Amino acid sequence: MKIKLEIHTHTKYSHDSLLNKWLYLLLLKMRKIDVVAITDHNEIVGAIKFKKFLNKFNVRVIVGEEVFTERGEIIGLFLKDKIKPGQSVRTSMMQIKDQGGIVYVPHPYDEKRYKTVLPEDEIAKNIDLVDIIEIHNGRNIKSYFSDIQLSIANKYQVSQLVGSDAHTFLELGRNYNVIEDFKNKEEFLQNITEVEYVKRKCIKFSHQITKYVRVLKMLRKGNFNELYRIINKKIRRSKQKIITKD
Repeated sequence: MKIKLEIHTHTKYSHDSLLNKWLYLLLLKMRKIDVVAITDHNEIVGAIKFKKFLNKFNVRVIVGEEVFTERGEIIGLFLKDKIKPGQSVRTSMMQIKDQGGIVYVPHPYDEKRYKTVLPEDEIAKNIDLVDIIEIHNGRNIKSYFSDIQLSIANKYQVSQLVGSDAHTFLELGRNYNVIEDFKNKEEFLQNITEVEYVKRKCIKFSHQITKYVRVLKMLRKGNFNELYRIINKKIRRSKQKIITKD
């Protein structure tokens, strides 16, 4: 039986999302997603909590984490324990493997989000640990980002999936994979070798939403120093652009 699999999504437990369990349920049911991988930034508690809730409504959840390493982001799927952020790429990948997880490389190319992209030299150095490379990200501002992501995946000849990267209710259920159903991690890896991709263009406004959400969460936590740093950085960039134009 074929199922719809949505990989790489975020919940309110990420620093830049407000998605709660009811919005998740509503959108996933409306768009008939059968299995969703929840991969919050540097956290798995949301995936665990959402799994208990969504399972009651016949939506299966893969517990994952999008962890920021020393050189960019990687995703662990089928996790039991949180991976500590800020470690080396290989250490993070090994810790994913040690708990029986799958190493997934998200958005291997993105000019707008270059600070979070895992550099290709790190992919090459650690390809023995990489299971899946994302060939299209639902938040790609430019369509050619997907072309380059695909070329990177083809170069290293590993399994390929489309990533949603949904942070808002606007994005859930738009980018997903159609595969044969699976019962465990081993069947998952086997079945994604034959997959149909459903890809849609980025809803650019969603990036603005997440920026506002980050600011709101900083204000709630009283993290004014970080907020000041971001605002000051924006001002400096604006001044630099004016100088460059002149």
